Amino acid sequence: MAITSANQLELLQTAEAVAREKMIDPGLVVEAMEESLARAAKSRYGSEMDIRVSIDRKTGKATFTRVRTVVDDDELENYQAEMSVDQARAYFEPSKDGRSVWLRDGQPIEDFSTGPQVGDVFQEEVPPVEMGRIAAQSAKQVILQKVREAERDRQYEEFKDRVGTIINGVVKREEYGNVIVDVGTGEAILRRNEKIGRESYRPNDRIRCYIKDVRREPRGPQIFLSRTAPEFMAELFKMEVPEIYDGIIEVKAVARDPGSRAKIAVISYDNSIDPVGACVGMRGSRVQAVVNELQGEKIDIIPWNEDQPTFLVNALQPAEVSKVVLDEEAGKIEVVVPEDQLSLAIGRRGQNVRLASQLTGLDIDIMTEAEESARRQKEFEARTKLFMESLDLDEFFAQLLVSEGFTNLEEVAYVELDELLVIDGVDEGTANELQARARDVLEAQAKAALDNARALGAEDSLIEFEGLTPQMVEALAKDGVKTLEDFATCADWELAGGWTTVDGQRVKDDGILEPFDVSLEEAQDLVMTARIMLGWVDPAELEAEAEDAGEVESSDEEAGA
Repeated sequence: MAITSANQLELLQTAEAVAREKMIDPGLVVEAMEESLARAAKSRYGSEMDIRVSIDRKTGKATFTRVRTVVDDDELENYQAEMSVDQARAYFEPSKDGRSVWLRDGQPIEDFSTGPQVGDVFQEEVPPVEMGRIAAQSAKQVILQKVREAERDRQYEEFKDRVGTIINGVVKREEYGNVIVDVGTGEAILRRNEKIGRESYRPNDRIRCYIKDVRREPRGPQIFLSRTAPEFMAELFKMEVPEIYDGIIEVKAVARDPGSRAKIAVISYDNSIDPVGACVGMRGSRVQAVVNELQGEKIDIIPWNEDQPTFLVNALQPAEVSKVVLDEEAGKIEVVVPEDQLSLAIGRRGQNVRLASQLTGLDIDIMTEAEESARRQKEFEARTKLFMESLDLDEFFAQLLVSEGFTNLEEVAYVELDELLVIDGVDEGTANELQARARDVLEAQAKAALDNARALGAEDSLIEFEGLTPQMVEALAKDGVKTLEDFATCADWELAGGWTTVDGQRVKDDGILEPFDVSLEEAQDLVMTARIMLGWVDPAELEAEAEDAGEVESSDEEAGA
């Protein structure tokens, strides 16, 4: 095969046909042809030569060019593609026949009086090559490879912006439980853990899925689908409920037990529209369309509320709730229900409370009214006993303190005197005596904790660190944290505790200082202060980072506005 005038136009026609068939840019096919022709030319002229091919986009004429670059003498390695400044002088003149050109910074050189410089490029046209069978086969492989890469890039660009949307496809086959879906211009995969439990598909079945992720991988773009994602349900409601599509109603949260039950929280921004009624539809037509798509999955539609306890009461429907106690710092919530509502609130295999927990993002502890009463009585007795033993009080007086809301010695010792004087039978002298006793006990406890911490090996650098009480230092020493350096290496969650999700279940991580009600933010501040004191962190850099973060946040707010 020779690149002659007889087949010049055929190159462009071939490129156009391939590009049209694969739905890619014809220019990419032409570039692939140029690269394949250049590779064939190198096999003819020598692999060390820098041969480049340019195909005219209008006429199809292929021009073969040898390129040599001017380099320093000590950097000259490839004599076929490079030349020294002295060697370049022999060629450094305007072309007489127009078949060569000198370039500097990508532009043709017009003033040759300056002489050649390092970095100048000499291009000269060389005769076209005859392509033998092997060279033609190699060129074909290069073109096919480039076309495949262009096709993959097109697929990735097409689907990357469709993540988070629903797509319709046709089942092609099933491999090891994974369903391969034809999505028009490519294939997608629905993994078996993303299928609703009892679903099965046969080739050519139509399927509707949620595009969960699109990744660029060596073998081509991988499109991952899901039918179990909570977002899939939200998108289905968006398709069925015009008010959600228009933004009048918003889906705030979704929790699913795929194929069994789900809860979806919605809010309306128009007081005249009931969000639950709009999602249910006339005679349940809208919600039934979603249920049918999800293989009969039962759906509870719940009105969303900014007040978390109120929202939780709604989320636990159909169970009735007597009382809710929220602990915002711990992210926990206690729910008290009547005895006959306990099994309904928990649900079959804990399904109802689990979905409510996912929906609200809170750790829910459900108890009956009797259990809550017994627990409160136990706490009351424990606090009464604490005040009786620590402050040397009789049972009646200790119960008075607990009834007024005092829970520990610190509150008694350091509360304003007026708060003690409101208790019946307590005068100023009694109040002062109570506080004096409480402070004496606290000082004795602090001294004992400090002595124990030193016995465990706690150093003064940790003991004298501001923000840690003697009891905290003792707890740290028991856990092997004995110096300020040890403390500075701790993670905030190691100190304050937290939650980790393992196999979809929330697992509690106990913190060393968690019994002292140290929050995650307080733990972060303590650790960062220790690192600054040790010189591990520069405060100026922290301030600069905080300012940058503030600027980014303000710019985001302005953009949103």
